[in-house]
Amino acid sequence: MGDLEGVDLTSVTNQTADDDINHCDQRNTKAHLFFIPVYTLVFVVGVVLNSLTLKVYFCSAQQQVSSIMMVYMRNLAASDFLLCLSLPFRIINYVSSSVTFHLVYCDFVNCTFYLNMYASILFMGYIAVNRYLKIIYPLGNHFLRTVQAARIISTVTWIFLMAPMISYVTLSLLTQEPLTAVPDSCETLGNTQVSVFDKIIHICSAVIFLVVLVSMIFFYYSASRSVLQAQQRQLASSSCKKLRRSRRKMLVLVSVFCVCFMPYHLVRLPYSFLQRQCSSSKVFYYLKELTVLLSVLNVCLDPFIYFMFSKAFRSQLSRAEGVKGSREPPTVRH
Repeated sequence: MGDLEGVDLTSVTNQTADDDINHCDQRNTKAHLFFIPVYTLVFVVGVVLNSLTLKVYFCSAQQQVSSIMMVYMRNLAASDFLLCLSLPFRIINYVSSSVTFHLVYCDFVNCTFYLNMYASILFMGYIAVNRYLKIIYPLGNHFLRTVQAARIISTVTWIFLMAPMISYVTLSLLTQEPLTAVPDSCETLGNTQVSVFDKIIHICSAVIFLVVLVSMIFFYYSASRSVLQAQQRQLASSSCKKLRRSRRKMLVLVSVFCVCFMPYHLVRLPYSFLQRQCSSSKVFYYLKELTVLLSVLNVCLDPFIYFMFSKAFRSQLSRAEGVKGSREPPTVRH
């Protein structure tokens, strides 16, 4: 009888704990009605713009003409396009009640989403480095300013990003317990090992973001200083105009980077460590979802960076439009 009472007491205690967790993890699904149409709009615009970008970069008759900037922008466009392809799954995840779909989404699609986000962050950083070297050392023949180096760096970057993703997916699949209900977020799926590994990845990701952010701010400061020095030395007006254009381009790059990615990283780390606390989990959950949406807007803004930064991109885009126009039948005048 005593053993039975102990079992009943344990069952009641466990049930109470489960109820507390479920109550703590409840999300207001009405908020999803805001995210679904916005993500849909971003997906449509992002796919159209990045498809056009990839067509210009990879399907143009001049694609064999490559440059350092072209290499990095091709990789950035590819990462943005792949991120766009994951958005429909994110939209379905808001409305789906399928446990299987949620598991597939968390184990594969969500990881791919963040992999391409950080690929975008790194390739934007590489573009800033290339622009900085071009401003500060316009006549320099540094190894980093070669197409071969750009291709090596791009390949190593993809390997560097895929390694922890594959490790995380493998660990999650090996230690995952069966689900009977759809959890509110992917972060509540993992056990202790997965949770610790997830926090380590987020800390490393935050370090990557901070390094790129600080570097970009330094590059913009150096570009502004070069413009000021050129004005003080009263250099030729053409040189000053060129430096001012470079500074404006750097400002656009830094602004897009900060607007899209800084809010997410300000929220992501606190959310990772405080999501188990009921008093703050809901607030940080919605802040995280909003900042993720801001970071996704990057896929719509990057094509304008291509247009501003790459003369080759502008010329190929104009050439493509010219070819399209030449195929149109001539108008008949009466």
